[in-house]
Amino acid sequence: MTVHAFPKPDNEAVLAVRYGGAVPRYTSYPTAPHFTGLVNAAVYADWLGRIGADDKVSLYLHIPFCNELCWYCGCYTKIVRRYRPVAAYLETLLAEIDMVASKLGGRPEATCIHFGGGSPTILSPDDWRRVLDRLRARFDVAPDAEIAVEIDPRTMSPEYIAALAGAGVNRASIGVQEFDPDIQRRINRIQPYEVTAQVIDWLRDAGIESINLDLMYGLPKQTQRHVEDMTTRSLAFKASRIALFGYAHVPWMKTHQKLIRDADLPGLEERWHQAQRAAEILLDAGYVRVGFDHFALPDDPIAAVEPGSVGRNFQGYTADTAETLIGFGASAISSLKEGYAQNAASLPTYAESVAEGQLPVRRGFELSADDRLRRHVIERIMCDLAVDIGEACAAFGMPESYLDDAFARLRALEHDGLITISDREIRVTETGRPLVRNAAAAFDAYLDNGHGRHSSAI
Repeated sequence: MTVHAFPKPDNEAVLAVRYGGAVPRYTSYPTAPHFTGLVNAAVYADWLGRIGADDKVSLYLHIPFCNELCWYCGCYTKIVRRYRPVAAYLETLLAEIDMVASKLGGRPEATCIHFGGGSPTILSPDDWRRVLDRLRARFDVAPDAEIAVEIDPRTMSPEYIAALAGAGVNRASIGVQEFDPDIQRRINRIQPYEVTAQVIDWLRDAGIESINLDLMYGLPKQTQRHVEDMTTRSLAFKASRIALFGYAHVPWMKTHQKLIRDADLPGLEERWHQAQRAAEILLDAGYVRVGFDHFALPDDPIAAVEPGSVGRNFQGYTADTAETLIGFGASAISSLKEGYAQNAASLPTYAESVAEGQLPVRRGFELSADDRLRRHVIERIMCDLAVDIGEACAAFGMPESYLDDAFARLRALEHDGLITISDREIRVTETGRPLVRNAAAAFDAYLDNGHGRHSSAI
């Protein structure tokens, strides 16, 4: 991270241009581009064996199928027209659950289960019951466990939602993205407002009261007026949580994004204004900010927890306190005390490994003592917008001055009013909140080694 001797900006939009370049989202540290094949099935099996009955875990299940391709999507998914490949995948997924459970050193308590994709609701109602029954058979699922599902409203029915509720689902995440029909066409996601509203009514009728919405800014031909309308109309849903994501244009990694013209995308300054206007509307409506891109009603668990209790993982911000996340399915990433392990992304490779009785892990990263400290510091900056570096170093058995070299990289942010520094305590200001990834990046020992390209910080 290069330090520049800029003059102090006289308006916040200048900051968008100055700091809105490519920076990791820090859903992990080190980030996924730094994973290697040194973490394989044998290493992962050893790590799993250290998880005991007294441990708490979160479970993530990846369902990598959709009925059609949304052009903005950055997820690993495959378009299918028949259920047969989904059914075959589910059998492999169930076998992986059994295999992973057999490697554990004990039977841990699962406090959170999250289904992502793709479109997890491509599963049939019977298959929902099967996979949740299997998880309950292999793990001690806590009575108050959060069971969350990412939902495609365009494929929902009251009967399907009733089946989800009957299987134990108690939180639903709905991708809205935008309500404007023209922008929906430009991202190949036709989803009228009325469809979203109807599905939310069905969810509540079925007893699923905890509802998340995903909104997006920075989309092709999107303006501040569009974002104001989208955010204001979303308030009628009274969602527990709202994630306000900036569209991540990474066509070098997701080639289908080339269908979105670069010339149609708003610039950094416009993205800044869009994000700020949406945040103003949500805050005025009584939402509480969580991290840099999430908002929650005051009574939602993620807003009600004490500083230091909100975490960040591959699904975003979470109130779940489990130290271990076990991922199932093609491309899924597990996060353990020892490091990260990622399954094969190729569906055939994933299926072949499981069929041969092998854990399908293909790469990952084993954490050093330095990595663990930096992971903690980065997570606290991303979640609490504050961290005492000296205290963090001491807690991890390092001298208080161990990370002092990072402060030289932070001075430009301090000069521009994005952070304050007192002794070794760093606090991100409200001006700096949308750009917090830049503060976290000062502690990233791998950022400048040339691995990986990242999306805009705005």
